[in-house]
Amino acid sequence: MDHKHQCVALNDGYFIPVLGFGTSVPDKVPKSEVIKATKLAIEAGFRHIDSAYVYQVEEEVGLAIRSKIADGTVKREDIFYTSKLWSTFHKPDLVQPSLEQSLKKLQLDYVDLFLIHFPLPLQSGMSLSPKDEQGKAISEAVDLCDTWEAMEKCKDAGLTKSIGVSNFNCQHLEMILNKPGLKYKPVCNQVECHPFLNQRKLLDFCKSKDIVLVAYGAVGSTRDRWTDQNTPILLDDPVLGSLAKKHKRTPALIALRYQLQRGVVVLVKSFNEKRIKENMQVLRGSGVKDVKFAGGESPQAVIHVPAHLQWVSPSLTCKQLAPWPTCYQITIS
Repeated sequence: MDHKHQCVALNDGYFIPVLGFGTSVPDKVPKSEVIKATKLAIEAGFRHIDSAYVYQVEEEVGLAIRSKIADGTVKREDIFYTSKLWSTFHKPDLVQPSLEQSLKKLQLDYVDLFLIHFPLPLQSGMSLSPKDEQGKAISEAVDLCDTWEAMEKCKDAGLTKSIGVSNFNCQHLEMILNKPGLKYKPVCNQVECHPFLNQRKLLDFCKSKDIVLVAYGAVGSTRDRWTDQNTPILLDDPVLGSLAKKHKRTPALIALRYQLQRGVVVLVKSFNEKRIKENMQVLRGSGVKDVKFAGGESPQAVIHVPAHLQWVSPSLTCKQLAPWPTCYQITIS
């Protein structure tokens, strides 16, 4: 793996780059833009590419990766690629075929990381979003532990190097960790995480179990139809703005650096060439070679950032911001 000094060790011996490029596409963006953006990301230095079956862009992402391999920019072993098991494929006999479908679309021999996308099994069938007559999602009775066993078989088959989960809470994780006959622990848990939703308890739990936390939405929730439009916008936060001005960085880079300094792997997404290149600046001068944190946190999966290079104060804290119980405002004490 290239850039090992910018990676974090997983509990199975592999490494995950601390900065990843997300490939989910808003409805208004044509899928062809994914090819262009992924190529730009690789050219800019991204080696961690995050996607999923349900994004329905794996053909495009695979084309972009293979084109950058073909032109000599990278080798396959330089790329860390993540795919995810969608909820309609939780039945054990559907898990490996689902991954094989992704690999066929990607035209790759293996993925580096395969995640259970959500801990909620949905009715298997042709629809990726099965609903009843009232428009409610149709769930399916599948034991997560059975799904996890099938994930372990994918690893044993060499179709994926590592396996993990996404959108799991502590109880879901404990269900897997306490499974009789567990062969492989999840290497990571990918969740929404940013200064307004800092996942402190979940992060502490994951560290205690040697599980890396991976953050999506690291610069704030997407402003889509699912989001309460009255919630505050992270990048407009005055504290982020003042820190950005002080360090001559953008608010987005401050938000990303906040996560790296607390040992969280971050995913960023953009279809803008300038912002794609700009996001890579978060790794500059970070001293990521030493996996140790000056603030006394667990050394597992934590990046040491010398005090004079820290963009975010070690005393950065979060306090609840009413009336949104799951939103937080960052303050400096």
